[in-house]
Formats: sequence, C-alpha cells, structure tokens
Amino acid sequence: MLGRNVRFHRKKVDLIVQRGRVVAFVEVKGRRGRGYGAPAEAVTWRKRREIEGVARWWIERHGRASLDYRFDVMAVEPDGRGGLTIEHLEDCWRP
Repeated sequence: MLGRNVRFHRKKVDLIVQRGRVVAFVEVKGRRGRGYGAPAEAVTWRKRREIEGVARWWIERHGRASLDYRFDVMAVEPDGRGGLTIEHLEDCWRP
C-alpha cells in the first residue's frame, strides 16, 4: 500500500496501491442496502474529478514514467448472511 486516506487540499482518495507496474487510486464505497443504488453508483462524476485531482498531485510528487495508473472502486455491501460482499471494480474510468 502506497497510501491511505491521501489528501490534497479538501480532496481525498481512500487508497493508493501498487501491483507490479500498475498504481491504482481506489475509492471504497459501502452501502447498507440497495435503497439508494449500488455502492459503485455513488462514485459520481464529481467524486471522480476529486480523485483525479489527488491522483495528479500524487503522480507529480511520487510518480514515475515507467508506471501505469488506473482508477478502481471497491464496492462493499451486506451479503444477507451477516457478512459483507466486496467487489473490486478495476479501471472504472479514464480521466
């Protein structure tokens, strides 16, 4: 893990992780139920722009030309049996 709750001004990205040459900026979204939609649906265009702003700042300070970057979402919700379902959605959008 490269970072957790990384902030730039008032903007934040939940996780910055790396596997091999790929660095992912990850938004973690949870829901208690589907009354307001799926967790990933809560990552609006406005939230994506905020995450992209933090990513640009982070890449300027820590990035390398040899790395690839992407934006992921971790969707968390109850599984109906007292546990959680976690879905990792890779490369969800491009700036």
